[in-house]
Amino acid sequence: MRVTSKTLIYIPRILMYNIRAIFVCTIVVVTCCIAQVKAAEPPPNIVIIFCDDLGYADPSCFGNDKVNTANIDKLASEGTRFTSFCVPQAVCGASRAGLLTGCYPNRLGMLGAPGPKSKHGIAASEKLISEICKERGYATTIFGKWHLGDNEKFLPLQHGFDEYFGLPYSNDMWPHHPQGGNWPPLPLIEGNKIVNAAVSHADQEQLVKQYTERATDFIKRKAAQPFFLEVAYAMPHVPLHVSEKFKGKSGVGLYGDVLLEIDWSVGQIMKSLEENKVADNTLIVFTSDNGPWLSYGNHAGSRANLREGKGTEWEGGVRVPCVMRWPKQIPAGKVSDEPLMTIDLLPTISAAIGGKLPDHAIDGRDVGPILRGEAGAKNPHESYAFYYGTELQAVRSGDWKLVLPHVYRNFVGPPGADGKPSGYKQTKTELALYNLRDDVSESKDVQTEHPEIVAKLQKMADAYRADIGDSLQKKAGTGKRPPGRLE
Repeated sequence: MRVTSKTLIYIPRILMYNIRAIFVCTIVVVTCCIAQVKAAEPPPNIVIIFCDDLGYADPSCFGNDKVNTANIDKLASEGTRFTSFCVPQAVCGASRAGLLTGCYPNRLGMLGAPGPKSKHGIAASEKLISEICKERGYATTIFGKWHLGDNEKFLPLQHGFDEYFGLPYSNDMWPHHPQGGNWPPLPLIEGNKIVNAAVSHADQEQLVKQYTERATDFIKRKAAQPFFLEVAYAMPHVPLHVSEKFKGKSGVGLYGDVLLEIDWSVGQIMKSLEENKVADNTLIVFTSDNGPWLSYGNHAGSRANLREGKGTEWEGGVRVPCVMRWPKQIPAGKVSDEPLMTIDLLPTISAAIGGKLPDHAIDGRDVGPILRGEAGAKNPHESYAFYYGTELQAVRSGDWKLVLPHVYRNFVGPPGADGKPSGYKQTKTELALYNLRDDVSESKDVQTEHPEIVAKLQKMADAYRADIGDSLQKKAGTGKRPPGRLE
């Protein structure tokens, strides 16, 4: 080839075009590789630690200055503390139904606290978090309190769980109840079989420890595959029991000892995740099924400055402590006051693992952007409803909470002591509007200052009544589904 001055002009151009082509190809290849790496990342493990009757201010990171819950605090420092996290009903069974199905319990007919004489349970047609996880190849288990029906057809193994060990209902539904009652012996179940037909006080002292040991063993056994683990402690629901290792250790009584054992348990679960090298890819949720059972006095938790407690739809009943940790996804050391509810966990978890939501209606929404602390993230709910039994008692939208006229159990004291409860009195509240950001104690009714907010929330209440009912307004609801029933 004869090289001329004109040829020399074209050579740099050719090189420039080739360099550009190489650069573009490199970018494409790198992008494809990154996408493949991301696609190859395993889905997150899910761990839900669900306490029973834990008060809003029981963990020290939520205000307890008498008991140091160092492990729960560590969880909070490595994740986000949610200070306006609620349950849909402030009672055991209904709350658990909301958690696992993503639905208001009233939609499912799963109300109250079904016991050993109940003829209903969770319907086979409902799709639980466990079943969504199961479809994605997850190992699934629950250790602890179930409370969605004690007949075999209602037990966990029939609803997407591979393993189960625990009590089918509350630990006070037994012959030793301080208020009496014709309760049968309390059974302990493994799988579908009763392994202890009559749980004793000594047995209950070991349950927290046993659930924790089984949880850490499950993590070890299933670390090589994605897993969903729920640990549903019966504590600190009365009757309080604690293992020998923690008796007298808090210095503030049995309730404090129980909190220390729960905190130890959280630490053991976190340690097991670390030892098995899955901690960085695990979403941990620590929360409670409702607020404290105030009538038990020194055997009840703390509501701080919230109004009332368990069994009411005031903030002390429905607002619960919540901490979530998921490294690189949920910001560390953050505090969020965004209103959230347990019904949001199912769709949020489903989205995180690429799961398929139920074909039927659910009430929760994917709140992943809020958990991740994304800029501008907003709650997809226009409002939340709070029922007690079949009664719609409150509606919340943002900072505003409209309390509807209803009768509730009002705790006025004196409190019970050492496992013996005191009583309540029945009190009626009229329509009231509260701004929870300014008045979390629900002490100042501001409806006269904000009639437009009252009208807006009343319309939301009417929509809930039309959909899932309200016995106070004699509304049946067109969107309800029946629970499972024994034939």
